[in-house]
Formats: sequence, structure tokens, C-alpha cells
Amino acid sequence: MICLFVGTLAYGQTDSLRYTVRGSVRDAANGRALAYVAVTLPGTNYATVTNQDGTFVIKSDTPPRFVSFSLLGYKVQTVPADRDREMRVSLTRGEFTLDPAQILSGDPLTILREAIYKINENCPDQPELFECFYRETAQKRQRFIYVSEAVTKMYKTSFKSLFGRDRTQVIKSRLLTSPRRSDTLAIKVIGGPTQAVDLDVVKRRAIILDESELDDYILEMLEPAMIDDRRQIVIKFTPTLVSDYAQQHGVAYIDQETLAFTRIELALDMSDPEKATRVMLVRKPADIRFKPKEMTLLLNYKREGDKSRLSYVRTVFRFNCDARRRIWNTEFTAIAEMVVTNRYVGVDAQPIERAESFRSSDALADKTQVYSDPDFWKDYNIIEPTESLEHALGRLKKEE
Repeated sequence: MICLFVGTLAYGQTDSLRYTVRGSVRDAANGRALAYVAVTLPGTNYATVTNQDGTFVIKSDTPPRFVSFSLLGYKVQTVPADRDREMRVSLTRGEFTLDPAQILSGDPLTILREAIYKINENCPDQPELFECFYRETAQKRQRFIYVSEAVTKMYKTSFKSLFGRDRTQVIKSRLLTSPRRSDTLAIKVIGGPTQAVDLDVVKRRAIILDESELDDYILEMLEPAMIDDRRQIVIKFTPTLVSDYAQQHGVAYIDQETLAFTRIELALDMSDPEKATRVMLVRKPADIRFKPKEMTLLLNYKREGDKSRLSYVRTVFRFNCDARRRIWNTEFTAIAEMVVTNRYVGVDAQPIERAESFRSSDALADKTQVYSDPDFWKDYNIIEPTESLEHALGRLKKEE
């Protein structure tokens, strides 16, 4: 059984989401499908993202009036919701009117330190509970061999809390794996449904935003950008010191007005495979060789009111893995993504008890349901499967 990511399974229900809007999003200039567009219903906490084909589905418990779309570098588009037919939405590139010299003249180290200092001001000061949709896939070369999906809950304490109880719980999940013995890969890499807690670098600053280590990076101001029609300071950071562990290269997008982190892109340094392996790999059988090729992390933060919250996480792993008796000839790609689909505050933001929480020692693949039920996600918002993934699911079902 493939075990790339881990988790637990429990069951729960949400209020019935009876109203559905579907559609696709494309670039207005060239018609290209736009992936990872944030899709929200204004006036509610419901959200999702488009898939790689640019398509989306979003549900609500009340008739939606409008749908809003936002993506890095594009103007925010809010249009009337149409539940009678599939919507066709086109996004246009955002016009950047601010003189770039105004931002580029700033000192990136000073700006980054100020942004870190303002995290407690820009992020929630009360506990919150989030409902999320999580998907992980594994490919052997170009062929899907594993697909797993889950509805999860994520509890986050105040950013001012020194001792938080940030936890994740899996509410409902299902998976499909290749039955071929040659596709079996019993390894575990970091990530899984807890990645929204474990890899939230704005809250867990020791990962990359430790003020005491900022001097160990070369910081460079890049061309400013637009996200959600707001100007962003863009800072690239490159490690300079030789360390005992693999370091991260990255780019941070910081709201020019509030200095809140809006987007963070990280890529693990692969120049030393042994160091990279220690970061990526959790465990593997003794007779399996593991050679890292890529590990990237994307985190998007969305501002609602006067606070910024994590809204989307995606990790990509590429590695070669094979039995020791073989040569290095099998490449695997594992992708995990999570989108926040709803948010609860106040009395509805109840903590996740330790006994119900997702633990690193549990496997998401241990207890699942099959893909045959067409209404499996009826009461939940999800990320629409791409056409390639739908094709892969059909093929895996036939192989069972």
C-alpha cells in the first residue's frame, strides 16, 4: 500500500450545501485556463480554488448572489452567480500604476523585519476553526498510482498565544490505489493533512522567518506585484551559510499597505541530496533507495476584514525511488494541496481534542471509502478533479 502522507479518519456532517455554482476561469487575453484561482462567495466564508483545467465548483447553504475570483497578477473579478448553467469567467491582467522606484528603494531586510513584527497585528487574535478540503496524488513517471482526498478540520489558536493547540482532524476521506505490485511504494514524506498546521511559516516562524537568522540570507527586491487588487512588495531570499541541514530558497509577497504576508513560495536546496533527504523523508524500507529531486511549498494568505489567514497550501515532491538491486530509473511525483473552504469563529470554533486529532503516526490510507459513491462530497466544498485525474481514476477502478 502506498503511504506517502498520513492521517486519521472520523466522520461528521455539515449543514447541507444545496446550492451549487460551476464554471471555468480563463485568461482574457489568450484564453488559457487559469489554475489555483481563489473562488469565494462574498458575504460568506465558503471558498475553493480552480483545478489545473481552470474549472471549479462551489456550494452554499443559501442561494449565492455573487462569485469572486482572484489570482496573483490579475484583477479581482466579482460577477453575479449563475446556478442554471456553467459560468465562463475571464480574468484580465492587473494594471500596476505605482512607481516601482517607490518600493524598490526600500531596504528588504528592514521591510521583512517589520512584516514579521506586525504578524500578531495582522493575524487573528482569537482561536478559529476551519473546514478544509485536502487532496494528495502520486504519479509513477506520468501515470497516477495513488489518489486520496479528505475533508478536514483545522483548529488554530491566537497568533499571540505562546502555547497553542493547533491541530487537524480528518472528517471524511477516500482513496484509490494501483493494484499492481510494481507500483507499491511504502515510504512516507513530510506533509499530509497536517501541512496547513506544520508548514504555516507565518505562524511557525522558525521554519524560515526567524528574525535571528535573517542576516544569513541575501535579500533582493523584485518587481512589485498585484494580489487581490492590492500592491505587493516582493522579496527574494537566498541562504548564504553552509548548514548541517538543507535550506530554503524563496520569495515572499508582502502587502505594501499593511505589511501582511500574502504569499510565500519556498524551494528546498537540492545541492546536497543527503541533507535534502533528511528534510523530505520520514521513513522508508531498508531496501529502498531514495534520491530527492524537488520539494516546493506554496502558501497563500487571504485578507478578510483586518486579518490575514492561510487559505491555500500546496507541496510538490519529486524523487527517484527503487529497490537497491535496480538502477535509478523510476521517478515519482507526489502533490498535496489543501484549500480552506469554510471558517468558524466564536462558540463554533471548538478545539480539536487530542484523541480526535490527526497524528503523524496514523495513515490516511488505513480507513477509507471507495470512489464509487457519486454523492460522497455532497455536503462539502471540494477542489474539482482535473480531466487527467478523472481519467486516471477511471483507469485505476478498472484495474481493481
